[in-house]
This record gives sequence, structure tokens and C-alpha cells, in this order.
Amino acid sequence: MSALAFTLLALTLVGPVPAVLARASWPMRAPRAAIVLWQSIAVAAVLSAFSAGLAIASRLFAPGPDGRPTATVTSEIAVLGWPLWLGYVTVFAVTLLIGARLMLAGVQVAVATRRRRAHHRMVVDLLGDCRHGMNGLRVLHVAEPLAYCLPGVRSRVVLSEGTLAALSDPELVAILSHERAHLRARHDLVLEAFIAVHTAFPRFVRSGSALAAVRLLVELLADDAAVRTAGPAPLARALVACAAGPTPSGALAAGGPTTVVRVRRLSGRPNSGWLSLGAYVAAATVLVLPTLAVAVPWLTELHRLFFS
Repeated sequence: MSALAFTLLALTLVGPVPAVLARASWPMRAPRAAIVLWQSIAVAAVLSAFSAGLAIASRLFAPGPDGRPTATVTSEIAVLGWPLWLGYVTVFAVTLLIGARLMLAGVQVAVATRRRRAHHRMVVDLLGDCRHGMNGLRVLHVAEPLAYCLPGVRSRVVLSEGTLAALSDPELVAILSHERAHLRARHDLVLEAFIAVHTAFPRFVRSGSALAAVRLLVELLADDAAVRTAGPAPLARALVACAAGPTPSGALAAGGPTTVVRVRRLSGRPNSGWLSLGAYVAAATVLVLPTLAVAVPWLTELHRLFFS
């Protein structure tokens, strides 16, 4: 029953729950809490998938003739039979494979992203000018409006001559505040975790809704920081001016395909503390209560096998 409960929980958290949450409109008014909820769903789904495999694999320790758990392959086969033993071993091997694939994906995403950023940072330092007495700001001699940041230990905010020409001083302050908010909060690390999980799962299982939603939410958080500094109107005009600018791989840009949604949000209702509170409670519930509900019976059974 524990294995079945874990499996159903994992499938629910991978399929229906992200689909419903991705269509919801309330995260626009509670972006930080919504990110925490997405993180809880992802962690709970991964833990549930692992727990389902381990719960099935624990059946290898079936009680032998003496009532104690079997400890050798031959004794396990004698109790379970070849077909059931092979099934349990296969499930355990798949669980280990998923764990290895997840860790490998995390390492690959981190290494590849940092390599691209390091190369791009080198190019920007060579071709760009340092303006306004700031070592972390580079201005490229490009007519197209560009505004993005390169996170990391040696972070950069990159603008273009076209951006400086198109934006007024309040709009420039807004766009710089937006990019610095990305760097200060390390939104890139949040995105990396979701990219790793998205990459680790097979295409027929994974969904892009979580990754797309979190990408939008981190932009909303940076928008909120810019609004506190420069106000909504200058930020909206700056976002529109930079909307068509390309985003280098590994960077976080001010514009992009979500610009229309974000500009509309700036003229809508403000963030809601009650929605945030509800999202935090939901995140704790998703992460804690279902896990305890299925883990306690399983742990009780293991205690009975090994200590009775």
C-alpha cells in the first residue's frame, strides 16, 4: 500500500497538479510564495518517486521461515519466487537509475551554464564599455535595445547603446533595478534546479509547465523590486522598449515573450499577503502531510521486519 500511495502521489504531483497550477492566475499576485509552492511540488514529486521504488524494493526483505527478513539472494528467491524477485530488483534498479540521472543532469546543467556565461562574460568585457563608474555594468555598441544580466560570482549587467538612447533616466533606473534584483536574489539558481529536473525526466513524462511558470515568476519578482525603486510606469515603458531584444543562453533578460503579461500586471491589483500565506501553507502541506501519511506505515513495517 505504501508503494501504491507513493506512486499515485508522484503521478499526481507530476501531471494534474502542475497543469492546474500553471493555468492559475493568482501566482501573479504572490510570485515569491508561488515559487516556493512550485519548489515543494517538485521536491515532493521526486521524493515520492524514490519512495515508491524503495517501498517496492523493501519487499525483497520478506520474512523467511524463521520470521526474520531474508538476507541473501537465494533466500529471497525461495520466499518470493523468480518472477516477483526479478520485478522487485528491476524496480530498485530503475529507482537508482533515476537518482543517478537526476544528479547527472544537475551537474551537466550547472557546468554547461557556467561555461556559457564565462565565455559570454569574457566577450562582453572585451567589447563593452564600463559606464557610470560601475565595474559590473557593460555597455555594448549595438543599436538594438538590449538589457540582460549574467549571474555568477563575477556578475555583469549588460546594456546596449540602443537601450541608453531609448530610455529616459527613470526608465534606465527601473531596468537596472530589475537586473540587479535578479543578481541579488540569485534567481538563476532557482531556474537551474527546475531545468535539471526537467532535463532528467524522459520526454513522455516531463512537462514544460513548471519551468515556464517559474521563469515568469522570477521575472515578476525582479519587476516588483524595480517598481519599489522607480515605480510601475517607468518600468512598463522600459520593458516595452527592450521586449524584442534577444536573450543570450544562461542570461536573464528584462524583455522577452512574457513582456505583455508583465506590463498588464503592473497596472493591475497589487500583491496579496493572503494569497501568499495560502500558498506557503499549501507548500508545507504538499511537502509534509502526504509524505508522512504514506511513510509512517512503511517505516512501521520495516521496524517490524528488523526489530520484532
